[in-house]
Amino acid sequence: MKRIVQFAIILSICIAGNALHNFLNVPIPGSVLGMLLLLALLLTGILKLSMIEDVSNFLLKHLSFFFIPAAVGLITCFSILEGKWAALLFISVVSTIIIVVVTGVTVQMLMNRRRSIE
Repeated sequence: MKRIVQFAIILSICIAGNALHNFLNVPIPGSVLGMLLLLALLLTGILKLSMIEDVSNFLLKHLSFFFIPAAVGLITCFSILEGKWAALLFISVVSTIIIVVVTGVTVQMLMNRRRSIE
């Protein structure tokens, strides 16, 4: 029962994000607004991590499962992607390098900040 309540909390925040998207008519997806809303609720203490922790860990543990529909979508679009593999590979490699560099710089900055505080 605990997990159902936790899932209902996460789902209601997602629905609130979609409603906010429809109400404000902003170019940000409702799911992103829902995540920002969840972040705000967690940071303000209105929502405690313990209130959603079990379901969140379960969803993170099985995150790769949620990529299956996207992979199947790519497989069904092979004819559209034909002849564009070099560009896709280039974009994938460049974006991966950018992500690794930005993550590394961010971690270094946070580690330096932590050392200066201590």
